[in-house]
Amino acid sequence: MIIPIKPWLELAESANGVKGSSFERGMVASGVYLTADAEQEEMIRDSSALFGSNQEPGKADRMEFYHEPIMAAEILSYLQPIDGKQILDGTLGGGGHTEMFLREGAHVIGCDQDANAIDHATRRLASYGDQFLPVRGNFGQMDVLLASHGVDSVDGILLDLGVSSRQLDDISRGFSFRGEAALDMRMDDRADFSARDLVNEWSEEDLIRIFREYGEERRAVRAAKAIVAARREKVIETTTELVEIVSRVIPKVGPKNPATRVFQAIRIAVNRELEVLEDALEKSLQVLSPGGVLAVISFHSLEDRMVKQFMHRRSNPFIDRPEWPEPRENPDYALSLPSRRAISPGEEEVAANPRARSAKLRVAVKV
Repeated sequence: MIIPIKPWLELAESANGVKGSSFERGMVASGVYLTADAEQEEMIRDSSALFGSNQEPGKADRMEFYHEPIMAAEILSYLQPIDGKQILDGTLGGGGHTEMFLREGAHVIGCDQDANAIDHATRRLASYGDQFLPVRGNFGQMDVLLASHGVDSVDGILLDLGVSSRQLDDISRGFSFRGEAALDMRMDDRADFSARDLVNEWSEEDLIRIFREYGEERRAVRAAKAIVAARREKVIETTTELVEIVSRVIPKVGPKNPATRVFQAIRIAVNRELEVLEDALEKSLQVLSPGGVLAVISFHSLEDRMVKQFMHRRSNPFIDRPEWPEPRENPDYALSLPSRRAISPGEEEVAANPRARSAKLRVAVKV
């Protein structure tokens, strides 16, 4: 279904001042976008192969912002971003998927809370003029972001929850353990809460919980106790300090850094990634027009499980329970699923882009 396009020239003009707007200054900067599975260290090596290895801190700021659109053919097939459609790319990143939509003729609102991503994509996609609207913000607040720019509904939403190779390669951001940097891990540098705060202030019980739930770390208790003991002696300030502390109690097995799962868990907690995703899924139903398509690419089992459960719960017209005499209408019914299974990239794509190997795409259509 195609709806009339919005006055994009006016929207583009308002976007020019978005960084200084009272709306943005009032935004709560909570996490969005960088997600990865326990193979994060391998992904870092993959990105090094793409960009060149041995990046020194800050080098990523001087690199071309690489973004290979994952499952491009599948995304185009489902979203069909033809002329006249409006698409929300909730994870703009380097602009790879957005540029793909723009080439097909769609108007695209590109959302990201990372200022570097917004700046890069704005330059990269400048030739598309008012066909492209960059918006800095958190996709968990998509309803507010769109409304603030005069957009009532969109025909498609893409959330690519994949890890940003550029952010990993920028050692200074504190996501990687390949070099020394301040413990940060914030997707949005406007946020007040960082990895340093979490590591030095959260209770041992909370550390154990996130290491188990978000990192799926079997030695969560050991890691948490080691961190609490170390911070009694001095504040833990850097990524290398944290790696050293965790490596004392978690043995190295294979090529992965022993702190891989701990770093993953801290990053997810700092950026509230699962809570933000839950909000975004619910709000997608508010902003999608009838017949609109929601496409989510995930790389972590926790995220994929959340997306799967949401789509399945919302796609059953009826629900049934053993104690009921007959099925009842599902009050949450709002979606149809082209496929109830996750879609994975083909072998050829994985060979060409190792980042795609753990990707899973799920698609739903608003009824």
